[in-house]
Amino acid sequence: MEDNQLLRFSRQIMLPAIGIEGQEKLLASRVLIVGLGGLGSPVAMYLAAAGIGELVLLDFDQVDLTNLQRQIIHTTDRVGVKKVESARQALLALNPECSITTIDRMLEPEEIAEQVAEVDLVIDGTDNFATRFAINSACVVTRTPLVSGAAIRMEGQVSVFTGQPGDPCYHCLYGSGSEVNETCSENGVLAPVVGIIGSVQATEAIKVLTGTGTTLNGKLMLLDALHMQWRTLKLKADPNCPVCSGRLD
Repeated sequence: MEDNQLLRFSRQIMLPAIGIEGQEKLLASRVLIVGLGGLGSPVAMYLAAAGIGELVLLDFDQVDLTNLQRQIIHTTDRVGVKKVESARQALLALNPECSITTIDRMLEPEEIAEQVAEVDLVIDGTDNFATRFAINSACVVTRTPLVSGAAIRMEGQVSVFTGQPGDPCYHCLYGSGSEVNETCSENGVLAPVVGIIGSVQATEAIKVLTGTGTTLNGKLMLLDALHMQWRTLKLKADPNCPVCSGRLD
């Protein structure tokens, strides 16, 4: 680790749970962030700031004026710009040593699987079940850790799925019956709520990558921001899950 890196990440290296070894693990990590919206924005910024070596940004959308209420990685002067490019500019301004790879088109499930196979961890910041299920399937096949988050109105949730045999996956939680997608454009969302959930996702990602602490694997953490209450539910693998049950051995 170079002197400028020791200085940049000094406050993090001071933590006994991280130290030099943990920081070096982060610098050697490659993380895929799917969705550069309300959740992906704070996740990407905190992971770049924390010293992740390479971020792969996947989003096919462009920055819209309505995004700016909550998608803090984007700015007014970048309205109309591809979100991955807008995010790349912001992240390099924050940490120019972070390697950024951008993908600005919608991928087919097999293409998502190819990208997942090349990273150490995946962040799901999307807002539709079809994409979430495709990401989850790819993570189970490749045994890649997945940090999943969602936020709408004044509510949010976070969970970690390891992709390992015996552990639950995202499909175990929702099954195939969740066909109705609720979006922020239809239901609204309080700006800081996505920031809270995204920050938790970033924290869990760092813990998984460094092997630090206890993660939300096998748990679903729920936020009711209106009354500022948190609940944590235990998750179990579904023995009949069509995605991961065949891996229970």
